Amino acid sequence: MHALRHRQYAAPIALVSALFLLPAVAVAQAPVAKVNGVAIPQAKLDAILKARAAGKQPDTPEIRAAIRDTLINQEVVAQEAIKKGIDKLPEVAAQIDLQRQETLVNAFVQEYMKTNPVNDETMRKEYDRLKPTIPAKEFKARHILVEKEDEAKEVIALIKKGGSFEKIAAEKSKDTGSKGRGGDLDWGPAARYVKPFGDALAKLKKGQMTDAAVQTEFGWHIIRLDDERATKVPTFEEAKPQLQQGMQGQIVQKMLADLRAKAKVE
Repeated sequence: MHALRHRQYAAPIALVSALFLLPAVAVAQAPVAKVNGVAIPQAKLDAILKARAAGKQPDTPEIRAAIRDTLINQEVVAQEAIKKGIDKLPEVAAQIDLQRQETLVNAFVQEYMKTNPVNDETMRKEYDRLKPTIPAKEFKARHILVEKEDEAKEVIALIKKGGSFEKIAAEKSKDTGSKGRGGDLDWGPAARYVKPFGDALAKLKKGQMTDAAVQTEFGWHIIRLDDERATKVPTFEEAKPQLQQGMQGQIVQKMLADLRAKAKVE
């Protein structure tokens, strides 16, 4: 049972390892435990509980006890590693420094986003700007991708003689992402595809296949339009999470660009 419990909490161990790299902070709370006189601060256990809560995992006395046990094990092993000088090995020191940097960067970005939030008014303006650019139609298409034009002509001839587009796609298409579905590319606007493909698709009528193969940088495509429909434009509230994520990313990228511009990089 004890061994099973440790396997169950293997996931927090990586987080605990990263927490060892944080700089020491004065904590008023009593430590979780002391190992050979070294205190394990309550903040470490709290950080693990916070991460678990974000993943909607339960918080019970049994779980806290298991995490405490894991923290003690980590401290025991870490102290032994330091005694043996493992922390001084170049590859280990580099990993510790990298993990410390990643922890600092993540914390800085989270704090920056808190102090530079994207408000509804800004998101609404971006929504209004993007809304007219959404294509009016989206298409449900299939394609067969081959390497050479002669192969494409053979495939077209087979289909025109009554061959199954789906079966031929499964057998001959080079597109590993769609061949298992009979060449099905699912729904999407013409603009999703490279221009020659998108232009050819937009000219087709429902149920129609291209008379000639379409060449792109990937090869030669035989395209069939299975269906089309008007694009459902999401409401502002529906689009809001994606807008927020994208605009926050832009803010972080600008912050990074500004910091890079000020930094002396040799």
